[in-house]
Amino acid sequence: MTERSPDLFSHPLGERYASNEMQAVFSTARRFGTWRRLWLALAEAQAELGLPISPEALTEMGAHLDDVDLEQAAEYERRFRHDVMAHVHLFGDAAPAARGIIHLGATSAYVGDNTDLILHRAGLELVRDRLVRCVSALARFAREHRDLPTLGYTHFQPAQPTTVGKRATLWIQDFLLDLEELEHRLSHLRFRGVRGATGTQASFLELFEGDHDKVERLDAAVAERMGFSERFGVTGQTYTRKIDAQVLATLAGVAASASKMGNDLRLLAHLREVEEPFEAEQIGSSAMPYKRNPMRAERICALARHVITLAQDPQLTHATQWLERTLDDSANRRLSIPDSFLAVDGLLVLVENVSAGLVVNPHVIRSNLAVHLPFMATETVLMKATAAGGDRQKLHERIRMHSMEAAARMKDEGAESDLLERIAGDEAFGMSRNQLDEIVDPARFVGRAPQQVDRFLEEWVDPVLNRYGSEAESRVGAPDVRV
Repeated sequence: MTERSPDLFSHPLGERYASNEMQAVFSTARRFGTWRRLWLALAEAQAELGLPISPEALTEMGAHLDDVDLEQAAEYERRFRHDVMAHVHLFGDAAPAARGIIHLGATSAYVGDNTDLILHRAGLELVRDRLVRCVSALARFAREHRDLPTLGYTHFQPAQPTTVGKRATLWIQDFLLDLEELEHRLSHLRFRGVRGATGTQASFLELFEGDHDKVERLDAAVAERMGFSERFGVTGQTYTRKIDAQVLATLAGVAASASKMGNDLRLLAHLREVEEPFEAEQIGSSAMPYKRNPMRAERICALARHVITLAQDPQLTHATQWLERTLDDSANRRLSIPDSFLAVDGLLVLVENVSAGLVVNPHVIRSNLAVHLPFMATETVLMKATAAGGDRQKLHERIRMHSMEAAARMKDEGAESDLLERIAGDEAFGMSRNQLDEIVDPARFVGRAPQQVDRFLEEWVDPVLNRYGSEAESRVGAPDVRV
């Protein structure tokens, strides 16, 4: 609860990367405000079920949900060495009529764990909306460049051509799979509920004098008030930490997809075919003024690596939760869970920013393709010459020799490829340079890539954007790349 000071460490995720929206989700105000809402929901449900809780107590609680005095809370925590009890006392100060019934029958996990699940939900929804915006930006890019031929690569070695738009659909498809996983996690996110010290609800059964039905109705009523339709079937003191592992694995999946795209863009920037946005006064290097480094793509990859690594934390935490619970999860979860959400948010801000401003250099793309395409077209040349009456085996050997000599000239002398000139000058093929140029038209070598882009956008992307697009635009602001 220490105020930020330039003399003290301040988290880079907040200073440099994460959006204000995601920082608000995991803010101190949001957390403690949620605690108070959970205490109010519990008291309201208990009153409805017959416990002696006055309307005045509920009114006072409802009037002080967000005016949390953090300095006084810190003083209470120094005295009690217990964060939840510090806030129980603080809420009692603000709502004196409710002082005696705040946290009635509950354990610390009631506010701690249920708040975490509420924040998980809000964080996942924000990640989902950011992901939709990224898909929307990439879809526009894919549609614009659907039929621009470019050299394909396998093993980062020249391979059969594709199109710039088709390559972008590979990034989109990964993000759509991540979106499916996010939707699954959100639809299956459950409320811990009102379960007591070890999950047995013994304290609440005591409050309701052995009435099991009222205890069950209390659990359901609080969950409904907090916006959950499903609750865990059983819990210990805490909800199973397997949920944290599943949520952070989902975030790590988003990070892996973003990193794959980021690495692709770094390779393309090296080739000078596709580049990320570069602002008018942006400096690429302090020592080399001419450089245009792919710093945003590099940052995407860096943040992604952090998220992927953090996915191990909740797995280890879950594996070491003894019996009904141990407290060694607490400090770790305070670090790993917000870090994962904030870092994913930050990298998706960058993905959208980069996707919306990608710079395509068609002349470079055509030039790179022209170097390699004649070699890739030799199979077509061989088939046409054979169809015209040539001996396939003899022609194959002549193409092999011409290819080797042209490649050696390129490597040894730094000269341009003269493979087509060599074939045109070889009477065995009986083909003019114009005929060869027609064969080596890049559009002939991209297969169905343009049509695949069209179909993919129509059948897979547009339904998602129609379902979420306008709402995602309104719920999440435009990306703000601060550094």
